[in-house]
Amino acid sequence: QVQLVESGGGLVQAGGSLRLSCAATGLPRYYTMGWFRQAPGKEREFVAATTWNGGTTYYADSAQGRFTISRDNAKNMVYLQMNSLKPEDTANYYCAATGGSGRYSPKAYDYWGQGTQVTVSS
Repeated sequence: QVQLVESGGGLVQAGGSLRLSCAATGLPRYYTMGWFRQAPGKEREFVAATTWNGGTTYYADSAQGRFTISRDNAKNMVYLQMNSLKPEDTANYYCAATGGSGRYSPKAYDYWGQGTQVTVSS
């Protein structure tokens, strides 16, 4: 049974940092892992993704240069280090996994976690 469990969200001031974690169980290691976010009243949007060995990473323009995705396959963990946070980064952040070739669309992902809330105050 596949399970993705996020943690690490919280309240932070603008300019601060947070590190989100995703514990993945029951997944084949070749799966690509991604992070998405969804703010109230908005569609779920892509943030970052990493291939199975972490060799290739993908970022949304809004995340490029501020966020870093990484994974530790030995621990079945995926991380999203978020620096220089802005109020517009406020959203519920989701960990997701795909066995396909898609990266950017939520529809490409097969499994999802429950999300962790990130709130950035100005």
